[in-house]
Amino acid sequence: MTEQWDPPRQRSFLEVNDLRVHFNTDDGVVKSVDGLSFKLERGKTLGIVGESGSGKSVSSMALMGLQRYAKAKMTGEIWLDGEELLSADDDHVRSLRGKKMAMIFQDPLSAMHPFYTVGQQIIEAYRIHHKVTKAVARKHAIEMLDRVGIPQPSSRVDDYPHQFSGGMRQRAMIAMALSCDPELLIADEPTTALDVTVQAQILDLIQDLQQEFGSAVIIITHDLGVVAEQADEVAIMYAGRIVEHAPVLAIFDRPLHPYTQGLFRSIPGISGRHDRLEAIPGQVPDLLRLPSGCTFRDRCPQAIADCAGVAPPLEEHAPGHRAACIRL
Repeated sequence: MTEQWDPPRQRSFLEVNDLRVHFNTDDGVVKSVDGLSFKLERGKTLGIVGESGSGKSVSSMALMGLQRYAKAKMTGEIWLDGEELLSADDDHVRSLRGKKMAMIFQDPLSAMHPFYTVGQQIIEAYRIHHKVTKAVARKHAIEMLDRVGIPQPSSRVDDYPHQFSGGMRQRAMIAMALSCDPELLIADEPTTALDVTVQAQILDLIQDLQQEFGSAVIIITHDLGVVAEQADEVAIMYAGRIVEHAPVLAIFDRPLHPYTQGLFRSIPGISGRHDRLEAIPGQVPDLLRLPSGCTFRDRCPQAIADCAGVAPPLEEHAPGHRAACIRL
């Protein structure tokens, strides 16, 4: 009898399997990310939503390989275009940043170096991955600043980050992130502290550039309005775990998890009525002392005694719509 050969499974462009990011402290182990799994294809956008302390930003830093320098203990798998990154050496992961994957940080003023001009920083990022002269790289930096809507780019290229307004700094950060046409773009709260007009411009810019380059995009935010406009799929995070994951229309039409329902009730005008807003009671649990079972149970209006048992798995309750709740 001949042995049947099974062809290797075709992985998604980005595939995260059971990612855990833990920090050892004097008080104990902080479980910032505790079993994160998702997939993302080229040209698609995933919105990751949750309160402060839910693990959104730590997840993004782990995908970029930046938590390696924070002495974090990371386990699981991160597959990017067929390569597993957690087991790769630091030099190789560093070589992927900028060209293969790039990140728009939440605070561009602290993310950009204050002693170097905006142009110098874009030029450096570009020359790491392209063997070109400084003159060619400078021309490219000016073109990128122009692409992201910065006026007079040929002169502003020589300005320092503090000479830019908040919206212009965010545009400059996007120019730097996109200077090498990354295949994966992670935007961590890209519109925080920006006025509504600038927010819309920044989001439109990310969308336009994604369509042009076919990049996969992850938008990390606490703003469900941003998710509604930008994302194809949504992952709701709570206390380091995904508690609900679904196509964007499905999650807005019928949120399943009590935490997701609470987020929707706390947003003005989301239902089209002028109902009284309902805050989610309590606080995000201390990641040093997570409650047993469902980590949301102490704040959940639907909690029962069984919620204190085993943590509920993320299970499919409709096509492509998964939630982690024993009450479903």
